[in-house]
Amino acid sequence: MGLGLLKVSNTIYGVVVSLVIVSVLFADFLPLLVSGYDYQRFILVVLLASVVSVGIVMLLFENDGEAYREVGPALLLAVLFFVLAIPFRDAPHNWVEPALFAAFFFAFVLLGTLTKRYAQQGPWVVLFVYIFVATAFFYGACTLLVYIFVLSDRVSAISSYIPWGFANIRYWSHIATWLIPLLPLAVLIGPLKHKKLWHVIVALSAASWWWVVFLSASRGTILGVLFGSGVVIITMGRLSFPWLKVALRYLVYGLTAWIVLSILVPSLLFDGINVRSFKNQASIEVRAVQASEAWEMTLENFPFGSGPQSWLTHEIITEKYRDAPKYAHPHNMYLMWAAEYGWLLIVALLLLVGQAVRNFWARRGELFVGDRYGLALPLVAVTSSVSAALVHAGVSSVFLAPGSMLVGFIVLSLFWALISPQKLRVPVRFSFATVAAALLAGVLFGVLSCYWVRDVTAYHQAMEADELIYYESQPNGTMPRFWVHGNYPRPLSQMGKLD
Repeated sequence: MGLGLLKVSNTIYGVVVSLVIVSVLFADFLPLLVSGYDYQRFILVVLLASVVSVGIVMLLFENDGEAYREVGPALLLAVLFFVLAIPFRDAPHNWVEPALFAAFFFAFVLLGTLTKRYAQQGPWVVLFVYIFVATAFFYGACTLLVYIFVLSDRVSAISSYIPWGFANIRYWSHIATWLIPLLPLAVLIGPLKHKKLWHVIVALSAASWWWVVFLSASRGTILGVLFGSGVVIITMGRLSFPWLKVALRYLVYGLTAWIVLSILVPSLLFDGINVRSFKNQASIEVRAVQASEAWEMTLENFPFGSGPQSWLTHEIITEKYRDAPKYAHPHNMYLMWAAEYGWLLIVALLLLVGQAVRNFWARRGELFVGDRYGLALPLVAVTSSVSAALVHAGVSSVFLAPGSMLVGFIVLSLFWALISPQKLRVPVRFSFATVAAALLAGVLFGVLSCYWVRDVTAYHQAMEADELIYYESQPNGTMPRFWVHGNYPRPLSQMGKLD
């Protein structure tokens, strides 16, 4: 790729990353015609459709067997999402969500593979981390303003207003799980790593984000980040120490901010303090009941699953779940996929994870011999981020909320680029057959993408029409899933009728 094309690709990547981060963190400031949650879903769908359509063309132009093998397991997983949904094809809007998951997994592997082949993983890691830190700093500043306004209104329940800009605290914590492990990287790589002002900006951003984690008692984020840190310490050893040193310092900053802003200041202003408990026994019990229900659901149509979004419409199996609070997902992505798409899909997912572990271990060995490309620290930070998110997905819907999927898509594509085999590209000789096949595939996937976007739009319109009766007939309130009003479709007895 020529220097001019590299500059163009970096510019496009920077614009896309900026759009994603701003759409996730500052949706409240954007003049939107839909909710921030639904807007993020539309952005995600368009992004995935574009990456798959363009990426397929580029992959076929490469015409390289090794690249095909690299995306093979992801392609198998994507195909299974569709195949396992075929028996339920008559359900309303049945193909919308399988296409989402299929495109997500295939697109991040495809983008990561192409990124590595064009040796863009280093520059793109720096771009992403720097853009995130800049927006995280402004988000932290806005959060501090919200904090001041809350205290000036004599409100002690600070966590009722912070974090802001999300349909649920949980969805902010998903973003934090992906991004907090990347904060130390901002002062370890790139052209600003020796600038003192930049170090101050990153430190303030880290302190504000860790403060919100503790303020909101985000157990999944804390558990995930601890697990991700343990993974890189065990696997990367001394290579992880520079990252770990900065990460621990930022954790201390966050704890200090939490003690001052959430305990000391409120105790001076109010008679008592209102701090969210990290041990919410009721929440733990509800999630255990949901997990049990999802487990039983996985066995009902073993190993094929009960169909896309069947968690919303399935006949209740366990008595405990009958009387428990209802959500649009069982808070465990793996059990949800097993219940709706079957254990065959989980096997395919494990194959993809196995490929990732094998590639990671190979790159790890190369780094211990000599870090020729300066990618040890990016690999440490991104691996910690991905590991943290994989654990968080076991107790929450990390791979379902659109904001989390948007950020996760970028992080996972960088992870795949960092662990993919390093191969020197050779000039491609384009034959007529290669060009024809690439263009035909591009047109085909472009048409399919347009059909998917149309179906997504129709689903959104149906959901909006259903809102007229949903909030009058259902006592559960908002139950986000694909859309922010995600409890649609529901069992027929709960659907009601429009006048």
